[in-house]
Amino acid sequence: MTDPAAPPVRHSRRGLIIPFVLLGVLLAVWSGWWFYLAGQIETRLVVQEEALRGAGWRITHEPVSVGGWPFRTRLAFPEAVIVAPSGHGVAAPELVAEANAWNPGHWVMIAPDGLTLTRAGKGQIDIGGDGARLSVSHLRDRFPDLRAELIRPTFTPRQGAEPFPIASAERVQFEMRPHLTNGAATTDELDVLFRLLEARGRADGPVEAASRSGHMSIELETTIEQASRLRGVDSAGVFANWTEAGGRFTAVRGRLLAGHSSARISSEALSARADGRLEGRLALTAERPGEAMAGLAGSRSGAVNRVAAAGAAAAASAQGARPMDLVLRFDNGRTWLGPFALAPAPKLF
Repeated sequence: MTDPAAPPVRHSRRGLIIPFVLLGVLLAVWSGWWFYLAGQIETRLVVQEEALRGAGWRITHEPVSVGGWPFRTRLAFPEAVIVAPSGHGVAAPELVAEANAWNPGHWVMIAPDGLTLTRAGKGQIDIGGDGARLSVSHLRDRFPDLRAELIRPTFTPRQGAEPFPIASAERVQFEMRPHLTNGAATTDELDVLFRLLEARGRADGPVEAASRSGHMSIELETTIEQASRLRGVDSAGVFANWTEAGGRFTAVRGRLLAGHSSARISSEALSARADGRLEGRLALTAERPGEAMAGLAGSRSGAVNRVAAAGAAAAASAQGARPMDLVLRFDNGRTWLGPFALAPAPKLF
């Protein structure tokens, strides 16, 4: 029986204090790591920018702000302008780059207020829409993983700029990663995936004509050989050195939808001429290609050979509605369908 005269037992509060002490120590250690990481990132950013400027890049922005404590590192670049030696570049009212503090090798960059794309010799295009995002990971590897995405973008050329093929799209996606053979990355190859979904062409342009004022979608995947030669340190651009080294697109596969016309696409290899235009053969298994050709024949675009497109449309219509096996040839700077030279070959640089 407890003696009522005995003094009350005092329980130690050490067990309550220890968790808070440990939490405080962990928070202090984590904060120290975060500030160290933020400082390292700022230092490396300055070094990298100076290296790029020395290689001919033009990079300007207002003072960078660093935030995101405790779990992220966030860099904000107001009034950012990035222009490669080739003259191609981007500008934005603000670019924001973020990485998790525990994974500083994976960065995500967004342009919350849109972008302005500069095409060398062709003028500038304002890109609006619901989102622009770039993700880069595995930065320590020879070739990092890269993913870019535009969500419901709009494309508006500025005054004096050359027309852009499309006015808007539901989504644009681009992915690039090292090519894998038996689960291991190869030494000098990259896999590329490109998707343009539900694009609408500009008024009186070839995309609008081919799709009969409807939508166009393109899905392409390929492997880039001689990937280490993709360098943009000179005015010719990223593909010029690659072309001189014998770079090729191999295992090209994809699908094209233009209005009611569609085609499956394949090529074992495509390359580029010294002037940057594609060379090679592209096999198509097409359904209702005559409609797209007839649309091109009525195009007001100066890039399209309307007479040749009309001839191709007549030849395709004569085959009826069944699928057709066709071959597009990129030869001598032109795009050929059989004997018909439809337009200039696509230009890489």
